Amino acid sequence: MDWSRESAVVTGGTEGIGRAIAQELARRGAAVAVCARNAERAEQVARALGKGGRRSFGAGCDVRDETQVRAFAEQVRKGFGTPTLLVNNAGIGRFAPLTEMSAGDWDAVMETNLRGMFLMTRAFLPAMLEAHRGAIVNVASLAGKNGIVNGTAYSASKHGVLGFSKSLMLEVRKQGVRVIAVCPGSVNTAFHDTSPHNPNRDRILWAEDVAKAVADALELPERALLSELDLRPANP
Repeated sequence: MDWSRESAVVTGGTEGIGRAIAQELARRGAAVAVCARNAERAEQVARALGKGGRRSFGAGCDVRDETQVRAFAEQVRKGFGTPTLLVNNAGIGRFAPLTEMSAGDWDAVMETNLRGMFLMTRAFLPAMLEAHRGAIVNVASLAGKNGIVNGTAYSASKHGVLGFSKSLMLEVRKQGVRVIAVCPGSVNTAFHDTSPHNPNRDRILWAEDVAKAVADALELPERALLSELDLRPANP
């Protein structure tokens, strides 16, 4: 794979898995655009990615907001070029017993993890279909395959990410676009600062492990599609 021909958009690209993926794609030679709700952080990350002459771009964008997504997509196309890779990483978790979960928390999870993925994909997919090449990576979770205590909203949303990814993969693969769903287990990020689950952080995955797996999957020949990738801690 000639990474110098690739340009990527990474949502939620200022911390955790998203930032690690953006860094790994840039390290391999791709141009990378990142977005996050905090515009200043997105611009800071983009400046760091751009060291050494790489093309990079960062902007604020709430993936739940259709108007902001459209504006961001236009910014990317005008100032950065047409992306060949989209990484839908932006996501949140809200954890509580179902009887104690507010409708607001439920909606926030669904709007970020599902609506955001839909809006971003709809914004960037047409150009990939027109070019007959590209890849969309959706960051799901092993919680998208298994239930977790106090995780009805989060697990339901990640099951949705997998369903979306499987259906979209069948829809676009004959038009040269690959869709990959990545399902990490526990990852040592700030996500666990607020999660009720308390894994041994010395023995779980690092964000860099997920980033390498994503980039390696993208490096497969275009005739090959790793449509779903489970990544677990080896010995949690």
